[in-house]
Amino acid sequence: MDKSSLTSQPLVFTLSCPDQPGIVYAVTGLLTQVGANVTQSQQYRDASQNRFYIRLQADVPGGRATIDATFAALASRFDMDYTIADASPMRTIIMCSKDPHCLSDLLAKQREGRIPIDVVAVVSNHETLRPLAEFYGVSFIHIPVTKDTKAEAEAHLLKLVDDYDAELVVLARYMQILSDEICQTLSGRIINIHHSFLPSFKGARPYAQAHARGVKLIGATAHYVTADLDEGPIIEQDVVRVSHAHDVQELQAMGAEVERQVLSRAVRWHAEHRVLHQGLRTVVFG
Repeated sequence: MDKSSLTSQPLVFTLSCPDQPGIVYAVTGLLTQVGANVTQSQQYRDASQNRFYIRLQADVPGGRATIDATFAALASRFDMDYTIADASPMRTIIMCSKDPHCLSDLLAKQREGRIPIDVVAVVSNHETLRPLAEFYGVSFIHIPVTKDTKAEAEAHLLKLVDDYDAELVVLARYMQILSDEICQTLSGRIINIHHSFLPSFKGARPYAQAHARGVKLIGATAHYVTADLDEGPIIEQDVVRVSHAHDVQELQAMGAEVERQVLSRAVRWHAEHRVLHQGLRTVVFG
């Protein structure tokens, strides 16, 4: 069949393998053979681990059906860990509690086309943010959580993930600790955001604790969720300088702004398949 007659589909290839000569040549050569046009390419060599990482985006005639089998053979030859994904918006469930800033930011950026996600539902353990979700035309699902209903609530969440065919779950200031079981089930596709004061200032009123200690930097961390609380592989971090002149409310406002920015970047990079795992670390082609 004439490849030029096939409809091209944008695909994203991410791969890692032991470093050796000829990897880029082999991958781009294969894409050329099937008539693909490479539109983006990034690579990184980790000399300490002798490992090579690539992210490629290409318009492939015929889509995955054209390349799946031949790419699998190439991956076997180079001992690659790889994924091939389409470049369409990623189906996403956002979880929240009462703080609106991260949810509002993600929904606004989705509407503006600034972040490639399709928010299929907002899930919360409180009713507080229902009007915000409904303003953006997104289904809001209230799942109350108590000590006695936690297992039932998590089973409900997993059913929603299946029912909505969600590829990503974002904890946008969701103030509940997830069980080890759900962390394992959603491993690699659930992202959390938290302030940078952990582990120093735990519990209630961290900004008041930070203000009392006279901190000079506040920030946020976005990471993948694991069974080790707030210790999953880090995707993005940022900080802002503060001083004695800022009161607790100002620190909270500045912290919320950093959280918005850090979480949206992390979600965008994940949705664009720019994050590759390296054990407890990540390689991020931002």
